[in-house]
Amino acid sequence: MCRLGKFKIAILWVCILVLASICNHTLAAEQKKTATGELETVAQSAVLMDGNGTVLYEKNSHKRLPPASVTKSMTLLLAVEAVEEGRVKLTDFVTVTDNSWRQGGSQIWLEPGEKMNLHELMIAIAVVSANDAAVAVMEHIYGSEQAAIEAMNQRAKSLGLVDTHFANVNGLPTPDHYMSAYDTALIAKEAVKHPFYMELCGIKEYWLRGGKNWLVNTNKLLWWYKGADGLKTGWTQEAQYCFAGTAKRDNLRLISVVFATPEPRSHLRESMKLFDWGFANFTAQQIVESGAVVERLAVNKGMEKEVQLIAAQDLNLLLGKGQNKNLQKKVVTDPAVTAPISKGQKYGELLVLRDGKEIGKVDLLAEKSVEKASLLRTMQNMINNLFVITR
Repeated sequence: MCRLGKFKIAILWVCILVLASICNHTLAAEQKKTATGELETVAQSAVLMDGNGTVLYEKNSHKRLPPASVTKSMTLLLAVEAVEEGRVKLTDFVTVTDNSWRQGGSQIWLEPGEKMNLHELMIAIAVVSANDAAVAVMEHIYGSEQAAIEAMNQRAKSLGLVDTHFANVNGLPTPDHYMSAYDTALIAKEAVKHPFYMELCGIKEYWLRGGKNWLVNTNKLLWWYKGADGLKTGWTQEAQYCFAGTAKRDNLRLISVVFATPEPRSHLRESMKLFDWGFANFTAQQIVESGAVVERLAVNKGMEKEVQLIAAQDLNLLLGKGQNKNLQKKVVTDPAVTAPISKGQKYGELLVLRDGKEIGKVDLLAEKSVEKASLLRTMQNMINNLFVITR
C-alpha cells in the first residue's frame, strides 16, 4: 500500500477515535443529567430543603421579594408559640378592632366590636389566609399590631434570618416588607416542630360562625399531593404567586418555597415539581428516634449505679437513592461519670459514619437525675463491690 493510502487510513482512525470520544463524553453528560435530575422552575426565587435544613435545590433563594400572605407563616408561628407557652388560651374571646376590620384583601369579614374565640381566628389564618383575623390575633397577643411586628422581626433574628423584614403581620403590600425563599423555608422548618401548627395547616374545610361561613383551604396540595401537610399560600399583584409547602414521605420531610410565579396555581405546580424531584432522588434513613435509649453509663458515687442515655432528637439522614450502604454507628461517651447527674444533661454523642467519615450525629442526654450518694451509701457500695471482687 502506498504511503498516501496509509496516511488516509491513519487520518480515518484518528477521526473515528475523536468521534468516539465526543460520543462518550456526550453520553456521560446525558447520564449525569439524568442521574442528577436536571431541575428548572419558572419561579423568580425557589428553594428545596429537607427537614434538617439541607438545601437540595435553590434558585436565587436569598433574593428579597414581597412575600404576600406567606408572611403569615411567621404570624401563625408566633401565635402557636404564645398558646404553647400559656400566654393566651384558645378559648380566649378576641374583640375585633377598627384596625383589624379595615384590612381588606382575603378576609372573614370581621366587624368592629365582634367577638370570636382565638382558636377560630387562628384557623381562619391557616385555612383562608384571613388578613383581618391575622391582625386581630396579633393585637390580642401583643396589645398592638406594631408590637407584634417588632416581635416578628425579633423572632426572625432568633432564627438567623438575614433577608427578611416585616412591616405588617399579614403581607399586604407595604414598603420595607420582604422575605427570601431561603428564610421562609427556615420558618417552615421551625413550624413543622409544632404539632398544633401542622394541625391548623392541615384543615381542609371549616364551618365558621356556627356553620354560616364555609372556609376551604387555599393550599390545594392537601388534596392533590401525597404526603402534603402544609403550609402557606400567598398572592398579591406585586408579589405574584408564592407558596411555602411541606410534605413528608417515609421519614423524609421536604420543604419547598417558590416566590413570584406568573399565573394562578403555578406556585402549586412548581412546588409539586420540586417535591417530585426531591422524593425521586433522595431518601431519609432513620437512625434513632427522639427519646430512644442508646447507651447505659456507669455512675460513680451516685444513688444509682448507672444512668440511661437517650437521643436528644430524631436523627434521620438525608441520602441519595442507593447511598444507604456502609453506614456505621459509634457511641462516644466517658467510661463513667460522677454524681450528681441532671436529667437532660449531655453526656455523649451518637455518631453515624460512612466509610469512616462522620455524616450525622445526635446528642445523648441523661434520661433522669441521679443524686449524689450519702457517705453511708458510698461505704455500703464499696463494701458490696469488695465482696463481689473477693468472692
